[in-house]
Amino acid sequence: MQINGLAAVVTGGASGLGAATATRLASLGAKVALFDLNAEAGEALAKEIGGKFFSVNVTDEASVQAGLEAAEAAHGKARILVNCAGIAPPAKVLNRDGSAIALADFAKIVNINLIGTFNVLSKFASRIFDAELVGEERGVIINTASVAAFEGQVGQAAYAASKAGVHGMALPVAREFARYGIRVNTIAPGIFWTPMLASLPQEAQDSLGKQVPFPSRLGKPEEYAQLAQSIIENPMINAETIRLDGAIRMGAK
Repeated sequence: MQINGLAAVVTGGASGLGAATATRLASLGAKVALFDLNAEAGEALAKEIGGKFFSVNVTDEASVQAGLEAAEAAHGKARILVNCAGIAPPAKVLNRDGSAIALADFAKIVNINLIGTFNVLSKFASRIFDAELVGEERGVIINTASVAAFEGQVGQAAYAASKAGVHGMALPVAREFARYGIRVNTIAPGIFWTPMLASLPQEAQDSLGKQVPFPSRLGKPEEYAQLAQSIIENPMINAETIRLDGAIRMGAK
């Protein structure tokens, strides 16, 4: 699918992987809608790249529906969706006193990372399942998992479960959407620079980067965006989860 002139939606688009992807798509001629809750950062980036910002809560059906309707009114039917919205707070199953994690804390992570991803992709697909073809396809969906889906560490039970779910639904959803000409793929990043990691001391960032076999550094959001572009442009990439991790395999902690 050629990107130039198409409308695209990027969730979590105000920062990190989402911001880099939105910037790259805009530079390639896409009309980009940013979905996020950080209005200040989202508005600033939208202005910078010539896109539109919409305050959207990915876990809320009405919010997502309203965001897609507003984005379509501004740019036409979106044919590209990149789901980057997510959170990654550490949360052990047992607290230091042996008490169990509050179920609400586990559910919040799963709700945003997995259910939020499904919420957006399902409503996005519903808007284009019978739309005019663009070449031989109608749309492309890219979801974001993590290497934690395969090698979750101590303190990542909820995060790993949520990202394993994102990986796990790619194949059945891609098979279902095949009849509509909508591809579904997943990117599973390793240790990438994000606003959360940016708050760590440089020494800690460098230490994390050295765990990566090659290149021995943190991944750059622009490298995620580069892979997203390749997936969008190559029609034979479908139902795949692609690790983007510099060959790292995470240890227990």
